[in-house]
Amino acid sequence: MKPLFVPLNANPYDQFADGTKTDELRRYGPRWNENTCPTGRKVTLSRGYGKKNRMSGVIWRFYKQHGSLFGSTYKESIKRIYGTLDIEIAVISITNLEKIENV
Repeated sequence: MKPLFVPLNANPYDQFADGTKTDELRRYGPRWNENTCPTGRKVTLSRGYGKKNRMSGVIWRFYKQHGSLFGSTYKESIKRIYGTLDIEIAVISITNLEKIENV
């Protein structure tokens, strides 16, 4: 299975890079679910869609949770991005991050 490509905005990418973020939240559905995000699948995190600023890692946990069941910080982000808390969210936990050197 190819590594899962996860494009990120600058702030979340930097949080993964400095170790303050380990979970990526996406709207649960055809792109982000148990089949596309199995435990052990390799991941490529990218700061945007360019070839620079990439990290590789591994999914160590995946679960689905209703938006209304998160803590206040996550709830604010979910509401801001999706406009509602009445959705299912895919929580993708990523570990073993290493910077990919551009050759």
